[in-house]
Amino acid sequence: MSLIKLIDLPAFCDERGGLVVLEEENTVPFEIKRIYYLFDTKKNVSRGFHAHKNLKQLVVCVKGSCQFILDDGFCRDSIVLNSPKNGLVVEGLVWREMHDFSDDCVLLVLASEKYDESDYIRNYQEFLELVYEQE
Repeated sequence: MSLIKLIDLPAFCDERGGLVVLEEENTVPFEIKRIYYLFDTKKNVSRGFHAHKNLKQLVVCVKGSCQFILDDGFCRDSIVLNSPKNGLVVEGLVWREMHDFSDDCVLLVLASEKYDESDYIRNYQEFLELVYEQE
């Protein structure tokens, strides 16, 4: 089973350049309650290393590239995000890691909930225990 749900985003391109439209509950498959982005990630620095209990996210690499590793406790998948025309949907109990950021990487994240520390699982062993409890 693949954990990767990559969606094509509606892109309108002509001689002037490109435009991508993100609309909640349309191109974004949930209501958007928070938006943030990562940039200027230092060389050889990885991010993430957590899961969420309830949060849904749509991740778009608007510039540059990075590698995502997604893990549901049974399957581990990897994808390189390198196009602003694609969005990675991450939902459910999924461990996520981000690696290999290009120098110019800008990673945009649209989230279904406001920040809530209690929704985070930051220990991989605790994540696995919760996954196996739900089985």
